[in-house]
Amino acid sequence: MKGFNPQGKPWTLENEHRSFPKFRGLSACIAQVHIYRRHSPWYTGTPMNTTITTGWLKFVIGWTAVFLFRLIPFRPPNFEPMLATIMPFSKRYGVVGSFLFGFLGIVLYDAVTSGWGIWTLVTSVCYGLLGVGAYFFFKNREATATHFVMFGVPSTVLYDAVTMMIGPLFNGQSFAAALIGQIPFTVMHLLGTIVFATLLSPALYRWVVQNDVLEFSVLWMQVRSLIGTR
Repeated sequence: MKGFNPQGKPWTLENEHRSFPKFRGLSACIAQVHIYRRHSPWYTGTPMNTTITTGWLKFVIGWTAVFLFRLIPFRPPNFEPMLATIMPFSKRYGVVGSFLFGFLGIVLYDAVTSGWGIWTLVTSVCYGLLGVGAYFFFKNREATATHFVMFGVPSTVLYDAVTMMIGPLFNGQSFAAALIGQIPFTVMHLLGTIVFATLLSPALYRWVVQNDVLEFSVLWMQVRSLIGTR
């Protein structure tokens, strides 16, 4: 593999490897992925964890965390970590990845629990759009617990205001009844958002989203390395 380094000098993968210490195992795989991407013509200097195609394993981990908690019996209604899980992923996966994480998270959950309905369409699109909003919010902000709460609280209120209209628009429920019934659910939803944004969001961002080991490209190179050593 040949090309040019940022200074315009001829570059080869072999020469690049000679400039590094001798890596072994997983460290070598991660180093190789960074080398290939840095000298690719489409490399922009952004962290490697920004492509959806290499991040699906992380998406599955995030969805699994949400599913497991939402399937806990007797949990308080609306006390769930969906938005708190979307936010750390939106920091690294762009507009499309952020939308897909929220949208598909609801679609997949309903597919294995209640089944699909009009509520699936409304809630999945809402969470997808919240993912897009989170991407722009965190684009120039650090992924801290304070910022997660700052985005999560108004987003929860907005989400509940929109989804509250499912009853009046599609089930013939009066607006007053929907509003009165929504208040305690929104209070619980806000409490859950604050708790999960403070505890879960920073942990997911640090241990999952930023974890190079969970990139498909790294895992694949590790498999190839293991096969090649046999």
